[in-house]
Amino acid sequence: MSSEILGSRLEGSRLIVDTADGPETYDSQFLVAAFLIHVARGSGQIEPEESSQIIDLIETHFHLEGAASLELITRAMSEMADKPTLIELLMDLAPLLSDSEKEEIAFMGLKVVAADGQREVSEMEQFNKAMESMGISPDIVHRAFDRYFDQTMPGA
Repeated sequence: MSSEILGSRLEGSRLIVDTADGPETYDSQFLVAAFLIHVARGSGQIEPEESSQIIDLIETHFHLEGAASLELITRAMSEMADKPTLIELLMDLAPLLSDSEKEEIAFMGLKVVAADGQREVSEMEQFNKAMESMGISPDIVHRAFDRYFDQTMPGA
């Protein structure tokens, strides 16, 4: 697998990335997995609780079996390690998402940030940068925060 990205383009709802080994295709499922991994890595490493949270979120959101969810996450981690600029290209898929999908992605990102019980400033910065890169409006992010706090506050 070649790590050098020669070019990229959107075709429908997919991102096509050209490498020396040929084109590789990424979709919104890959975008979500990559985003969650990207946010979790904001603190420098992915904690076990964050990994578990990412797997659960991917399984639930996309109605995937455990093995398929783990395969998607493993592929995203591998591809992002091989192609550091891939995450920036994946952000081109975000405008294709509905507002409700964007809100759900933001909500999942907040759950990953909090998964290990520590809200690292670096993870929140990573989250905020990703929201901005994906063009997710502050209103949508605010709704995701409201949902998160409604779900996690005592007495909720």
